[in-house]
Amino acid sequence: MQALGKHLLVELHGCDPEALKSVELIRETMVSAARLANATIMGVSFHEFSPFGVSGVVVIAESHLSIHTWPEYRYAAVDIFTCGDQLRPEIAAEFISSKLKCKKASLVEVKRGLIGKNPRRVSHKIIFTDQKAAPAYEELSLAY
Repeated sequence: MQALGKHLLVELHGCDPEALKSVELIRETMVSAARLANATIMGVSFHEFSPFGVSGVVVIAESHLSIHTWPEYRYAAVDIFTCGDQLRPEIAAEFISSKLKCKKASLVEVKRGLIGKNPRRVSHKIIFTDQKAAPAYEELSLAY
C-alpha cells in the first residue's frame, strides 16, 4: 500500500525553556525547517501566549508543520505532515529538535491516505488533468 502523506508526531522533552518562550525563534526555526525539507511555503502564522508558550503553523503546498510549546514543562509538540515523495520531513524534525536544544525526542510516523496497490506515482505537486478522479471509496482505505 502506498500513502498519500507522511505525518510525523514529534515529542520534544527537556528543551530550552527560553527558546520555547520566543515566538521569533520558534517562527524562524519552523520556517527554516520547512525550507530544509525542501517544502514550498504558502503561509506562516504564530501566536505567543501570556504568560508564555507559542503555537504556530507553517502551511506548505505539501501540507503543514505545526508546533505548540509549554516552556514551564520544557516540552514542545510538533506535527509535520507532508504529501508526496519529494520531501524529507525527518530533516525538519531533526533541525527543530536541535534548535530547541531538546534532550529527549521521540517520533511516531503515521501513513495518511493509504491507497491501493500499484497506484500512479504520488508526486509532491498536484498535476491537474482532464481525467475524472475515482470515487473516494475506491481510492482510499482506512487504517486502524
